[in-house]
Amino acid sequence: MDAIAPLLAATINAGTPLLLAALGLLINEKSGVINLGSEGMMLMAAIVGFAVAVQTGSPALGFVLGALVGMVMAAAFAWLTVWLGANQVACGLALSLFGVGASAYIGLPFTGNSLVVTKWPIPVLKDIPLIGPAFFQQHYMVYVSWVLCIAVAWFLTRTRSGLVLRAVGESPASAHSLGYNVRYIRLGALMFGGACCGLAGAFICLVYTPMWVENMVAGRGWIALALTTFATWRPWRVMLGAYLFGGVTILTYHAQALGVPVASQLLAMMPYLATIIVLVLISRNANWIRLNMPASLGKNFNPNN
Repeated sequence: MDAIAPLLAATINAGTPLLLAALGLLINEKSGVINLGSEGMMLMAAIVGFAVAVQTGSPALGFVLGALVGMVMAAAFAWLTVWLGANQVACGLALSLFGVGASAYIGLPFTGNSLVVTKWPIPVLKDIPLIGPAFFQQHYMVYVSWVLCIAVAWFLTRTRSGLVLRAVGESPASAHSLGYNVRYIRLGALMFGGACCGLAGAFICLVYTPMWVENMVAGRGWIALALTTFATWRPWRVMLGAYLFGGVTILTYHAQALGVPVASQLLAMMPYLATIIVLVLISRNANWIRLNMPASLGKNFNPNN
């Protein structure tokens, strides 16, 4: 029991940035837009959030600015793809590359700085054996991610706005003919996704690893993209997948600490190898993907045609 609780707590901590980013990307894709710039948005939000937290002493302000950075970058992506009709894949890759380079340059003065992480244990619940230390002695952003998952699931399945968003993703022409502004709906979805990616990036450098290191997001933006497919665009499955991949990451660290006779480089690649294996297994059932994937995913819509 004493050994399992810290392992579960570390798994949740490692899975939280994946959960935050994937929920935002899920909303993007439900609207019919695929944004491959998640890695770059997370990196830019990470360095901006960390710099703000170091300069002001307020991690909360770092999270706010990180989310705003993600929203601004997502708005730029929306302008290029939704309004100008540029290719979504090319623009997403460009956004990701921009974030990698710009964050490395901006972060030069902050390399080596660190922050102190404060946990927010929930009274009464934190004292429950095993469950308390694992789930209810976390940073407040972990609890925010749980609330966000519930909110996204409720929004998509229980609200008229969620129905409209899904309609735009399935058939933008039909939604437009009914009087809905497809462009602005997709803009809102993209900016929400950018904010979630921003929070995920800020979480990595403010909580998960409270310091700045160049390229410290380390591919989590790509894993978050894969999670949406793994979850077949369903929020609860996104949470399950995020903690599954988080657990794989934590197990590799424990294996290294226990001296497992496997090369550290091989252990470090396990989360990414697991992502590839899961996607290959899911892709074998083309009908399953086709039935769950938004019909207009990745396709631009021109209301003037």
